Amino acid sequence: MADEGYVKPSNSIVVAGSPIIQTMKVETATSMYPGRFVIKGTNSDDAIVATAGSAAIGILGYEQTIKKHRPATVDTIYLQNAQVAILSGPGVVVVGSLADSQTIVKGDRLVVAAAGEVAKASGAAAAAGATAVTAHIAAPTMVGPIPTEGIVVAVAEEAKTTSGSSADIMMRLLI
Repeated sequence: MADEGYVKPSNSIVVAGSPIIQTMKVETATSMYPGRFVIKGTNSDDAIVATAGSAAIGILGYEQTIKKHRPATVDTIYLQNAQVAILSGPGVVVVGSLADSQTIVKGDRLVVAAAGEVAKASGAAAAAGATAVTAHIAAPTMVGPIPTEGIVVAVAEEAKTTSGSSADIMMRLLI
């Protein structure tokens, strides 16, 4: 394989850069693995795994979480009520989780998928059943600044294809 520019670290999330770190409590442990995107839970200090199209606030860290609350490896789930590091900051390169059935090349834009994973962002398109626009006066009124898939949260820093399961992917954060 060609040199991708970065070396994937062993048992850590941050590849390059200095993330902004905030500590939050795991409200629900479902799919709360290091490297998954999260959203705010019930309270401002609670974190839950992000869902497809949601407004992620950051990615679950690993090596930044105090040892008392850190799981044994980056492939081990966090426990409910654990105090975890949530990482953000444009330009920080991290290891995240790429959803199943994805073909990614370096430079692809990534959006939040189910269970806090990422997927390739698709191009903008008219909604199913919409009438094709043939003149600017026939253009539909757009509402809201966030597309259905959610905002682009990262840029792929390596090529990766998944088939049958998810896989780690190095990506540069945009949030």
